[in-house]
Amino acid sequence: MKTMLLTAALTMMGAAVYAQKSYPQPMPMKPEMTEYWTPQPPVITPGEDAGSAPADALVLFGGTNLAQWQSTDGSPAKWRVHDGVMTVVKGAAADIETKEKFGSFQLHLEWMVPANITGSSQARGNSGVYLQGMYEVQILDSYCNETYVNGMAASVYKQTPPLVNAMRRPGQWNVYDIIYTAPVFKADGTYLYRPRVTVIQNGIVVQNHTEIMGTTEYIGLPQVKPHGDGPILLQAHGDDSAPISFRNIWIRKL
Repeated sequence: MKTMLLTAALTMMGAAVYAQKSYPQPMPMKPEMTEYWTPQPPVITPGEDAGSAPADALVLFGGTNLAQWQSTDGSPAKWRVHDGVMTVVKGAAADIETKEKFGSFQLHLEWMVPANITGSSQARGNSGVYLQGMYEVQILDSYCNETYVNGMAASVYKQTPPLVNAMRRPGQWNVYDIIYTAPVFKADGTYLYRPRVTVIQNGIVVQNHTEIMGTTEYIGLPQVKPHGDGPILLQAHGDDSAPISFRNIWIRKL
């Protein structure tokens, strides 16, 4: 019995000594422990005015010529250049696209429907900007002009309406700033990551990191079509309203 009591006492003493033993503590954090200095981001000179191209942008249209553009059949672009803007010309091979192809990017463009615009719903200044030639952000006069909401200005066409209607009245310039993340495909041709787009119209967020479900079809559901880099395409729609004009278009690869 005495032996058992002695053993128990020694065990308790050992536990107490173990509990009192001190161990090294983590080093106190200092501000510099979570700071790193390299690599430094490249220095880019911003545009002189709001909306003007920064130093690292590719100017797609600066008001003088269509050197960066072609018709979708590869022939020279046929839109009219005048007074620092380019205006849609309808007819054969009327859609135009950039000669260069892009993946993810930041795109700036300005567009205007004429003050004397006529028509209603989709037949009122209809155009569109296609990202990678596949995914349309709608261009339309949505100022006091109701249509299906996933087809109004700044919608991802037939998919996602804009968060708000940020249109300016006909005869005034609308501004799109588009941040686009290109999709990634699996080996079987399905999406690993779908394309996403943020659209700021006239300084107002109208698409916020919106997931694009597939091609923006006029008839039918979105399709998944594996692709690489693609052009920026501007649509010359076949409605009978007055033609749309564009100016100050530039892009930055991301």
